[in-house]
Parts: sequence; structure tokens; C-alpha cells
Amino acid sequence: MSSGDDSSEDGDFRSDVLTAVGMSPGRSPSLNSSQVKMKQASERSWLLAGEKVQIEESNIGYMSAIGKIGGRVFVTNYRLRFEAKDSSVRESKCCQFDVPLGCISRVEKVGYSTVSRGEDSYGLEITCKDMRNIRFTHQQTNHSRRPLYESLQKFAFPVTSKLPFFATVYKPEWAFDGWSLYDPMKEFQRMNIPNETWRITKINDRYEFADTYPALLAVPSAALIEGDDFLHKVGEFRSKQRIPVLSWLNPVTQAAITRSSQPMVGVTSRKSAEDEKLVSFLYLQMIIEANAHAHQLLIFDARPVVNAKVNKAKGGGFEDSYANCRLIFLDIQNIHVVRESLRKLKDASFPRVDEKNWLRVLDETKWLSHIQTILDGATQIAREIEDNHASVLVHCSDGWDRTAQLTSVAMVQLDPYYRTINGFAVLIEKEWCSFGHKFAHRIGHGEDKHGDSERSPIFVQFIDCVWQIMDQFPYAFEFNAMLLIVILDELYACRFGTFLYNSEKQRHRDQRVRESTVSLWSYIDANRRRFLNPLYNRFPRFIDVLRPNTKMARIRPWKDYYFRYNPRIVAQDRIDVEPLVNEKILQRLEALNELVEAREQLVNKVAQASPLRA
Repeated sequence: MSSGDDSSEDGDFRSDVLTAVGMSPGRSPSLNSSQVKMKQASERSWLLAGEKVQIEESNIGYMSAIGKIGGRVFVTNYRLRFEAKDSSVRESKCCQFDVPLGCISRVEKVGYSTVSRGEDSYGLEITCKDMRNIRFTHQQTNHSRRPLYESLQKFAFPVTSKLPFFATVYKPEWAFDGWSLYDPMKEFQRMNIPNETWRITKINDRYEFADTYPALLAVPSAALIEGDDFLHKVGEFRSKQRIPVLSWLNPVTQAAITRSSQPMVGVTSRKSAEDEKLVSFLYLQMIIEANAHAHQLLIFDARPVVNAKVNKAKGGGFEDSYANCRLIFLDIQNIHVVRESLRKLKDASFPRVDEKNWLRVLDETKWLSHIQTILDGATQIAREIEDNHASVLVHCSDGWDRTAQLTSVAMVQLDPYYRTINGFAVLIEKEWCSFGHKFAHRIGHGEDKHGDSERSPIFVQFIDCVWQIMDQFPYAFEFNAMLLIVILDELYACRFGTFLYNSEKQRHRDQRVRESTVSLWSYIDANRRRFLNPLYNRFPRFIDVLRPNTKMARIRPWKDYYFRYNPRIVAQDRIDVEPLVNEKILQRLEALNELVEAREQLVNKVAQASPLRA
């Protein structure tokens, strides 16, 4: 074992090299120190920019799906890496792997150094956020697991250890600055905003109006005529001042998706209740009047009605008596229920599977049921927007979890732009990052708080819903499922600044991630070809709006993501070969497109030269 001392590492490495070639370390070496360092550097070519090895341990056992594998472990400031000793099995995914430290949720000591309970009873159990657990075994002597345990505790939880995120030291050079991809003004302009009925306000440009909202907001033009004082009054009657604002607009029909938090209509004085009714009614009426086709506002409350009533007793509530408004509850469960559901799914699929009762066990997790409920709710919203040209208001309690799921999944169905690589990135930046989804709390970035009740896979559910739609409409997306998996992997890894912190204010004003970190979208752009869907139809004539089947029988488990670390469920070879197949298909389609374009050019030339041309 070595802690990072160059001379110690060189000595250990030299001994390993000599042993590997059949020489005793005591005999004349064939490599000098500079050659050893060069060899070591080449073997560590996997290190990223800014990544440094903190500790290396040999003679460690990894308890894999195929049994115990001997090898060595590296801990860097970014990852945990295991390499098998046996070169014949080293290329196997289960015998050589990396775990970004941000994926680690908990590190536990297993067994005691003074009590023997079997050969492999002493070691470490590592619980990950990405559906896998890792078990290492150590020799029961001299507290052999302590250095690895302490190193993981320090670098896997930088917030707890008061260390910087790896994202702040990872500084590769990319051709494209991903931070420039989402420009809220350009996104508003794409929807023909500002216009007669919707205007942009800078009331929150210093994040003093609603610190979890973005700096730029679009509100009804009539509200701006009333002035900022009116908007402040509206904010008094919404949780966290998250007033109804525009998320998406159909520039042709003027049907709008707006979002907010719950109204504060619970335990209040009679005068406050009257004020709330008057102010809220006026503001919601402005949203209705911004759409000439609408005579009422559909309010989609994501919560189960029982939960909404409980919130009302705490001062929150719902719009059950507003004129010209129709309230629809969508029965989507809260963060605590969802967190428990994913835990059950993990227990059911890793490390062992109950083959005989698999379908029953899967059903008992309720994971697919939760996905179906979200997808069905978003589809209702999209249907009202497209078929009835209605305007809708979407909210849950605070408006940053279930609300974001519903608005963004509905937009994927309604707007083909969000089904492109760039458009999907813009959607995530807009509906999730800028509108204050609490990534830091929901994922637990950098904190040693495995049991934190704030953690919940809300964003994972959204990505799963997108995959469900993609599964039904494989030709409608420019990107493939690999992009979705990479986004989720980077959600945990903390390699990029995109998902750090809880709000736009924290991210861009307080922590200045644009200056101190790289955007995930820079990486996506640099590897764009890897994420292209060869089936994508760039000029759809009949799929502008997607209408997925949301019946429970059509919802499938996303095996390539949730079960990818269990070879009993997903064959690793199939995952590895898929990018190669996609590349071959892309090459053939590109050649075909070139032939089609050449044919069209030839036809046009002939038509222009024809004496019969009008």
C-alpha cells in the first residue's frame, strides 16, 4: 500500500514489474527510475485533467458477481478504480471498473479485525447512488482497511470534508462552451416572446423577488401594466413567492404552460383570504385572457388530493374555488414515497434476482406505477394544449419537483425542438436548473448523509419518462438512450458544474460555476456522434406532437440503466456492441442521404433545363 509518496510508489511498482516478468526484486533491475515513472504514467493514462491519485492499495479482494477477484484499488480526487491482478480477466467489466466518488452514498466497515467470521468477512461495503453496491475484502491484520476507508470518506464527501468539488479542478479544453447553450432570451424569442400578451420582467434579476426562480421571467402583459407591486402582492400568496410564470407557449395557438408553487390559502385571516382571492383571481384571469382560445384555466395539481388537504392545514392549499378555473389532481407521490420505491427496485435487482417471483417483486416496488402516473399526467397536459388549445397551470407543493417532471415531459411531447440534442439540453437547463430543482439536496452531492430525507430520484424519474416515450417513438428523437444514461451518470459524478447546487442563484451568482467549472453540454457536444440516433427522422410530417400510450401494460423497466450492473439481467456484451451497431447504421444512412441529395439536385437541374418548364 502507498499513500501518494512518489518514491514509495516507484518502489512498489518496480517490484510488481519485476515479478510480472519472472524476476526477483532482489536481482538486477532492467528498468531505471525514469523508465519506471514513464511506465507508471502510461498505465495511469486513464487519469483526467486535474485528477490525482490519493491512495493505492494492492492485495485487495473484490466480491463480484462471479466470485472473489484479487486486485488493486486506486482512490483519486475523482474516482474509485479497481483493477484485477489477473490480466486474462482484467478487460471484463466486472474485473476492472471505475466509480466516480460522487456516486458513493455510503462507506461502511464490515466485520472486525479481532473477530474471525470467515475468510472474506472483513472489509468495506460501498453503497452507490447508481443501483450498485461494491464489497471489498481485506486481510484481518493491522487495520488494513483503514487507509482506504479514510480516503473514501474524505474524497467522496467533499462538502462534509470541506474540500472543493472535482468539477472545480477539472479543466479540459473543449471547442464548445456548453454554458452558452441555454440563453433564456433566445428561448423566449423562439416562442415569439415578447408579444402582445406575454412580456419579460426583470423583477427577479437580483434574485430578491424569488430566490429559487430564474432571473428572467415571462408573465402576462397585463400584469406588467399593473406594476411590480402587483407581482409582489401575487407572490405573497404563493409558497416561496413562486408565482405562476410562463414555461412554454405555442406561438400559433397561444396555448401556454405556466408553472408555480401551491397557493397559500390555508390557515389565514378572513381579510388575508379575501385579498388572496382577489389578487390571485386577477392574475390567473390575466393568464386566461392571454389566450384568445381559452375561457378557463386548467390547473393541474400534481399531488394526491389527500396530501394537498394536509398541506392546506399547514397554510398551503389548492385552487378549489377560483372562478374560470378547473382543478385536476394527478395523484403523483411525494419524494419520500419515490425514494423508498427506488430502494425496493435496487434490492429486487442487485446483487441477486428472485427469478421465480420476479414480476411480482417488480410490481411491489411500485416504480413502474410511479412512472406511469407521471407520464399519464404529462400526456393529459399535452393533450389539452394540442387538442383544445387550452392554457394550463402546473404545480405541486413548492413547484420544483413534480412540477418540473410534468412540464418538461409534456414539452418533450409537444415540441420537436426538445427532442434534439441541443433542445433537450435547453429543456433541462430551463425547467430543472433555472427553475430551482434542488439537485444538491435531492442527490446529496458531496455530503455524508446517506439517510437524508431530502434525497429523492425525481430527476431520474423524468429521464425514465423520456426513455419510455423514446421506446414508443424511436424515430422521433435525434439522440439515443446512451445520452440519457450519460446524463444520469454525470448527475452523480460531480465532474461538471451543470447539476451542482440547488438553484440558478446559487449556481451562477453565489458559486460562479460558469467561471469555475465546465458544462456537461461541452462534453456532450464533443462526443455528439456517440449520442446520435440513426433512426431519427429530421423532417417529420406526422409526429410533431407525440401521443404515447400511457397504459400500465405499455410501461417497461429500463433494463439498460437500472439493471446494467447485474449480468443475470442484462448481457454486458449487448450494451457494449450497441454503439458500434449505431455507428454502422449512421454511416450507411449518411451515404444514403448523400445519394438522395445528389438525385434531388439532378432532378432540379433537369427540371430547370427543360423547355417545358413554366
